[in-house]
Amino acid sequence: MKKFTRRNFIQDSTLIAAGAGALSTALPAASEDKEKVAANDKISVALIGCGGQGNADLKQMLKIDGVECLALCDVDTEHLAKTADDLEKNRGKRPDTHKDFREVIDRKDIDVVIVATPDHWHAIPTILACQAGKDVYVEKPLALSVAEGRAMVKAARANNRIVQMGTQQRSAKHYREAIEYVKSGKLGQIRLVKAWAYLDWKGELPPVADEDPPENLDWDFWLGPAPARPYNKNRCHFNFRWYWDYSGGLMTDWGAHMLDIANFGMDVLAPKSAMAIGGKYGYPNDAMETPDTQQSILEYDGWNLIWEHAVGVGRGPFDREHGVAFHGNEGILIVDRHQWEVWPETSAIDKPRDYKAIGVPRRRSFDDFHFDHIKNFIDCVRSREQPHSEVEIGHNSMIACHLANIALRVGRRIFWDAEKEQIIGDEEANRWVGREYRAPWKLPEV
Repeated sequence: MKKFTRRNFIQDSTLIAAGAGALSTALPAASEDKEKVAANDKISVALIGCGGQGNADLKQMLKIDGVECLALCDVDTEHLAKTADDLEKNRGKRPDTHKDFREVIDRKDIDVVIVATPDHWHAIPTILACQAGKDVYVEKPLALSVAEGRAMVKAARANNRIVQMGTQQRSAKHYREAIEYVKSGKLGQIRLVKAWAYLDWKGELPPVADEDPPENLDWDFWLGPAPARPYNKNRCHFNFRWYWDYSGGLMTDWGAHMLDIANFGMDVLAPKSAMAIGGKYGYPNDAMETPDTQQSILEYDGWNLIWEHAVGVGRGPFDREHGVAFHGNEGILIVDRHQWEVWPETSAIDKPRDYKAIGVPRRRSFDDFHFDHIKNFIDCVRSREQPHSEVEIGHNSMIACHLANIALRVGRRIFWDAEKEQIIGDEEANRWVGREYRAPWKLPEV
């Protein structure tokens, strides 16, 4: 995208309204040649990927008046049948079922597609759905690589589509109130942002032998553009996120959420440089490929971001399992999925130790912001306005995650050209900006 457009996007797209905390964007409406959808018009939805997150997304979407599910798609027939059974039982109508997502995208009666596949399958269905005139709710992380993410942005723009990434914190009232405070200047000059995820519920993944895939699973289709591998149950379904072929570990799983909030507060596109260290320190002999412990440092103009993650332990910074902390000269704002608060900074320069500012007591959240995020998407499908986590916001937030993982894998600091979306002067590292596809799969041309 041209320099002028991208810079103006980040300068103009994040204004917080007082009280309600609603985001006003300077982006153009998603479509100038399509009339707005009336609030009472039916919106027909198809779910691609009937795992836990896909079912959760669909359940929230079906709470909204006028939304109906016409089709389901999954390469695991057990997942497919269970979701279809549940919908028939609870809503009185059984949706059509498909194994091949292309059959769903070809249907003229589908308005919206939920893409809740493993991460390595996000880009192709999203791009093809946009090209077929469908709006898309795609789970985080937006894509498995920076190049895929940029192609998804181009597809959405070229076809005037609404595309929302599933970083639901963007629609949470308490997060938006916290970001309003960050932008108010009350924290003073912000020099450091910390983001983290310490997950004590995730333990060791014991190795298991390769075996024949179960009859209900089309393993070759599940692999899709990823390298051919023998079936191993550790690689499939929920645990796919711990393997480089399909995901990026906790850096892209929870980092997608936490670094998105850092981007939100600091109005940035991407870091200037990245470096990272980590490894399998907690469970050195388990089956995961991605690090169970990782620290990443991302450099921006005038401030740095530190990411930390660990599995098997839960006491992260500020004694919180997860969160984002904005460190200013006057105070520190800490926010997670439950609350936000401000700790005043101290000073002992030429005077007795004292507080620099007035703190903000903990402000808790009781909202269902997963529903709020999906409703924001459906509202925008109807209005053709841009949603809170529209595709380029999602793409920009994911760049830092991808760069941190690239730096980890090549073992050195890397430098980023945000305009060209390339790593500077490092051919080996720059190959990770995209990824190779296994034939016959290809990234669609946009």
